[in-house]
Amino acid sequence: MTLKEQLMADFKEAMKAKDEVAKNTISFARAAIKQYEVDHREELDDAGIVAILAKQVKMRKDALADFEKAGRTDLVDSYNAEIEILTRYLPEQLSEEKLREIVKETAASLGIEGGKQNMGKLMGPVMAKVKGLADGNAVKKVVQEFLG
Repeated sequence: MTLKEQLMADFKEAMKAKDEVAKNTISFARAAIKQYEVDHREELDDAGIVAILAKQVKMRKDALADFEKAGRTDLVDSYNAEIEILTRYLPEQLSEEKLREIVKETAASLGIEGGKQNMGKLMGPVMAKVKGLADGNAVKKVVQEFLG
């Protein structure tokens, strides 16, 4: 079953179960996928769908900080529920320990031992290796620790 078919099946299941949060979240995700396909005139494969879902999760996580500052606990709870639903469709994220390993290996292969000036040189290759498997902010944090 493709990811698109899985989303449709889960959407129908959420409708039957009258789970409004799941129904709306999956509906928004499917709309984002459809919008991309229409805009770019191409059918997305599972990898493309994962990229869009990861973008949706990132957007919600970014908004969480603003909602917390504003004291909007209702929206924080709602967005956390949406993030939980969307992450079901994403591949397992790398642990911080595994990220450290990848950063060390990449730095060794590039001959980078430290220094903040090497941030850009190291971030690009590491992000290419962990694409879809780790959040950019988590990678940034690990790279900064390594270079720091």
